[in-house]
Amino acid sequence: MDPNASPHSTGTDGPAPGNGRGNGLALFIIASCQLMVVLDITIVNIALPHIQTALDLSTESLSWVVNAYTLTFGGLLLLGGRTGDILGRKRVFISGVLLFGLASLLGGLAQNSGQLMAARALQGVGGAIASPTALALITTTFREGPARNRAFGVFAAVSAGGGAIGLLAGGLLVEWLDWRWVFFVNVPVALLIAVMARRVLRESERHPGHFDLAGALLGTCGMVALVYGFIRASQDGWSDPLTLGSFGAAVVLLTLFVFNERRSPQPITPLHMFADRNRAGTYGIMLFLACAIFGMFFFLTLFVQNVLGFSPLRAGLAFLPVSVMVAVSATFTSRLLPRFGPKPFMVTGALCCAAGLAWLTRIDVHSTYPDGILGPILVFATGMGMQFVSLTLMALSNVPDRESGAASGLLNSMQQVGGSLGLSILVTVFGTASRNEAKDLAVAFVRGSTPEQKAFFARTHQFPKPWSDLVLTSGVGAAFVAAAAFTLVGALIAVFVIQVRPSDLQRLQGNHTPAGVGGESGG
Repeated sequence: MDPNASPHSTGTDGPAPGNGRGNGLALFIIASCQLMVVLDITIVNIALPHIQTALDLSTESLSWVVNAYTLTFGGLLLLGGRTGDILGRKRVFISGVLLFGLASLLGGLAQNSGQLMAARALQGVGGAIASPTALALITTTFREGPARNRAFGVFAAVSAGGGAIGLLAGGLLVEWLDWRWVFFVNVPVALLIAVMARRVLRESERHPGHFDLAGALLGTCGMVALVYGFIRASQDGWSDPLTLGSFGAAVVLLTLFVFNERRSPQPITPLHMFADRNRAGTYGIMLFLACAIFGMFFFLTLFVQNVLGFSPLRAGLAFLPVSVMVAVSATFTSRLLPRFGPKPFMVTGALCCAAGLAWLTRIDVHSTYPDGILGPILVFATGMGMQFVSLTLMALSNVPDRESGAASGLLNSMQQVGGSLGLSILVTVFGTASRNEAKDLAVAFVRGSTPEQKAFFARTHQFPKPWSDLVLTSGVGAAFVAAAAFTLVGALIAVFVIQVRPSDLQRLQGNHTPAGVGGESGG
């Protein structure tokens, strides 16, 4: 696809594809939307201890504050991408942004856990509409080659670094205001993005088609059942009837999902996208990378606040180096990628992520931020920057205009679904290791605790400090071992599946044949 040769605009507003100042403003709007959507995952993370206290949630239940958002986000991303292809990306983009802002307002006003979970799920719907449309808008705004490479580099840096920015912003809001403001802050931002998008962005061509609602519902419900099964197992064991029933329901729903997609004339998940080994490998790497990323932020946030005693603001500042390193790594990668291709950065990035997580497994109750956390998260962030740029470019390489929304939605879906699934698995690992550690400490607690500490345990069924720190740290360390294994699987996929062809390098350098004209299969 060459958007410069065939703009296919249905409107007259907004810049034409090119490299001028109008496109710079368009990229700012698109990146701002992606920052808001991605940032929301971790801006809430920093408030989790406060939400847990206010609503009296266990660690397993607390993970649903994250998963209620990411599951609806990931499960409906493909439908959101398809909606932009059919109805026009600009109008769908604006609708998704406004829905996200409304859901954020409801989340800030929530009075109990049920209302909060419902608002988080609605936020996920808004994000699923806006995010894939934003990425697809890049392909209709920038020419394939260096200009689009730079735009994807900015988008990837925002996607990867937005998480750490969210932790900093969340720290400021919780420290100075209240945990509810991690939701309220999205409202004016969403309104501003919507107003600017209406004035600046160019409408895309509308492609005829239908909405695969059955596929969206089957896929989303199947993933919810699967994630619930893992979290239920962490609380009640693998033999619990509800655990087994949840896994059984997940198998049935996801099987029906695949069957539906194979028979649907316009499926929400175009299975032929996986026919290209590079694209299929890219989706697999993103899935396992997201498993590790979500777990790292979730458990480190609990560790630095509950064990190290950091305030929300200090906890947010602790993750600021992640944003800086991701931006540096993404910029470095986007400049060198046209010369060397994406594979070296996929492999090296996955190994850096694995090394950082393996380093984090060494933290204990005596660790400090400088000697136990800073080094590992810098190594991990370097790998994140490499991965996000190379994966984004490879996933959208040589995809026809009519399917760019679906392709971008599938990549984002792998990230969000992988994050939810990975977090649920890591929570299960965390819960098992924590319970084992608690059993080992029981005798020592009975012998060495004060009457006040024993009374606290009788009232809450939880260890007081310092025993609680030992239990939490043991679980966090085990979760990081599993997260490191996820990234190693991604590295293996990069080594043995990804194959960079001369035509791939030519497109990255701006010497390309438009997709669909003598291009590769798999689009």
